[in-house]
Amino acid sequence: QVQLVESGGGLVQAGGSLRLSCAASGLTFSRVRMGWFRQAPGKEREFVAAIGAIGWSGGGPYYSDYAKGRFTISRDNAKNTVYLQMNSLKPEDTADYYCSSYRTSGSVYFTQSVNYWGQGTQVTVSS
Repeated sequence: QVQLVESGGGLVQAGGSLRLSCAASGLTFSRVRMGWFRQAPGKEREFVAAIGAIGWSGGGPYYSDYAKGRFTISRDNAKNTVYLQMNSLKPEDTADYYCSSYRTSGSVYFTQSVNYWGQGTQVTVSS
């Protein structure tokens, strides 16, 4: 049974930083592409960042335009954990952030390529 458990969300002032973590179990973590999506109230879930895996030739990491230069995705295969370091946070970054694991094929930018989701962690950025 695959489980993705996020942590690290919270309330932060604009310009601040947060680091999200996602602990994975029940899958061969090192060989699975991992990513982060977010969903703000009343909006669709959108891509944030993704990172490749051992044996994946597709390059990466990948970032949405709003995440480039501010967010960094990384992974620790020894700990089965993927991270999202978020700097220079803005009020518009307020959302629930979801960890994801990907199928073996498909674009990382699309929710249809995700096979498992975490439960989400809330990030609130105050102005």
